[in-house]
Amino acid sequence: MISVHSQPRSAAAAERDQQAPFLAVQKKLRRQRLDALLVSQPENRRYVSGYTANDTSVAESAGFLLVPARGTPMLLTDFRYQLQAASEAGGFEVLLYRRGLLGLLKKLLANRRVKRLGFEGHYMLYSAATQLKKVLAGHGVEAVPVTGMVESLRLKKNRAEIEKIQKAVQLNEKIFQEVYATLRPGQTERQVAFAIERAMHENGADGPAFETIVAGGPNGALPHAVPTDRALQKGEPVVIDMGTRLNGYCSDMTRTVVLGRPDDRTVELFRLVRKAQLAGMAAVRAGIACSRADKAARDIIRRAGLGSRFGHGLGHGVGLAVHEAPSLNRHSSKKLMEGMVVTVEPGVYLPGWGGIRLENMVVVRKNGCDNLNADTTFLDL
Repeated sequence: MISVHSQPRSAAAAERDQQAPFLAVQKKLRRQRLDALLVSQPENRRYVSGYTANDTSVAESAGFLLVPARGTPMLLTDFRYQLQAASEAGGFEVLLYRRGLLGLLKKLLANRRVKRLGFEGHYMLYSAATQLKKVLAGHGVEAVPVTGMVESLRLKKNRAEIEKIQKAVQLNEKIFQEVYATLRPGQTERQVAFAIERAMHENGADGPAFETIVAGGPNGALPHAVPTDRALQKGEPVVIDMGTRLNGYCSDMTRTVVLGRPDDRTVELFRLVRKAQLAGMAAVRAGIACSRADKAARDIIRRAGLGSRFGHGLGHGVGLAVHEAPSLNRHSSKKLMEGMVVTVEPGVYLPGWGGIRLENMVVVRKNGCDNLNADTTFLDL
C-alpha cells in the first residue's frame, strides 16, 4: 500500500474543503448507521472528491472513494492515476493498490474498525458485488447495498454548477449554429454527426455528452436514432439532438430543422411541439410534481389527437451526467426543487414520415424556471 497526500491547499481552497460534499455524505452515513461508504460510480466519485478520471468501461475502474463516517476520506486507485488523483482530490488521502481493490480494502476496513460498509449496489456489477460481500463477510464486515446516497446531493445544483452548465449550453448552441450554416441536402446523417462532434473538440469541449443524433425524414420517428449513411433531403424535417460536455458538466439540446421550404404538415407539427414545449416550461417550478410538468406539455399534443405519438417523458435532470434525476414523466410523483436543472423536450413521432422534437434546458426556480438556452432562431418556424 502506498500513501500519497494531495498537494497543499490554499486557505481559500481549505475553506472550500470544509464545505465539501464528503462532509454531507459522512452525515448520511452516521444517520444510517454505516461506518463507511465505497463510491464507485464515476459522476459520484467526481462530485464528492473532484477527481476527474473516467472509467474505461464498467468493468475497469479509475478508482474508488472510501468515505468513513468520521475522519479523512480516501481515494483508492492504481499507479496509472497516482499523480492525477494527488493533484485533484483535495482533502482526500490517495492510496494505491497493486493487486486490485479488495486486498487494500480489507486492510483499511480492519484498521478503521469498519463493520458495516455501504456500497453503490445500483452501479456495481453483480459479480463484483457478490465477490465484495463474500470477501468482506469472511473478515467480519457486512457489505450493505445503498442507493442514491450521493445522487440525492447532486439533485440541486449550486451557483458554480449552474454557471458551468450554462457555459456548456452556450458552447453547444455556438457549435450548432456553426454546423447548421454548413448543412446541405445530400449530406449524410453520419457526416453531420461527425461534423458536430469534431466542432465540439475544436471549440474546447471535453467532448460530446452522448452520441450525437442526426435523423432525417423517416428516421426522425426513432427518438434515439443512430446516424446512418442516408442522405438528407430538401424539405424534410431533420432531428438533431446534441450535447456538449465542458469542465465535466453536460448540456443537452434538440432542434428540428428543414433544409429548404417546409411543407404545411411539417409547419403544423413543429408549431404543435413548440406550443407543448412552452406549456411544459411554463409549468416548471419548485414544489410541483414532475408528472404535472409532463402533463402540461402532453395535454397539448393529446388534444391535437397525437397523444400516442409522444411516447417518452417530458425531460430529465442534467449535470455531471447527461441523464440523471429527476425524471419528468407521467408516472413520477417526485417534486421539483429549486436549483434542479432539467430538460423540457416534447416530441411527435410518425412512423414512415419522421419526427419533431424540441429540447431546452431550464433551472427550476421558486416561481418558475430560467431558460438556459438563449438562441431561439431555430424555434420560429
